[in-house]
Order: sequence, then structure tokens, then C-alpha cells
Amino acid sequence: MKGLAFDVLRTGKKYRLINYGEIHDFTIENIRADGDFDVKDLYTLETYRLKDLIRYGKGKDFEIRELE
Repeated sequence: MKGLAFDVLRTGKKYRLINYGEIHDFTIENIRADGDFDVKDLYTLETYRLKDLIRYGKGKDFEIRELE
């Protein structure tokens, strides 16, 4: 796994997640008590949970990076 670990993600920061060739840019809105994150897509403004993006596993290209 390349990039950042889940425990260093911070509220209000912008991140890019790459998994199975799909790219998702989002901001962290809330860190949940169960270890999941409420995120908001930067382009569609849709809100969802981060675990929904990795529900089907982590591909060989899995990576999380902070955006500037």
C-alpha cells in the first residue's frame, strides 16, 4: 500500500483515493467513532462514507494522497 494510512487523515483536508483505476477526490467532513470517515466529493458534492469506496477490497493500485 502506497500513500497515507487511515490514521493520519484529518478533518477539513482534501485527499485523492485511487483504487482499481478509479480516482476519487474528497474532503474529510467527520471522523466517526467506529473508525470510518464521512467524506464529501469535491466535484459532485455528494457525501458518503470512506468505507463505501473500499467495500470491495483494495486493488494493487490502492493509494491515498493529500491534495494541496
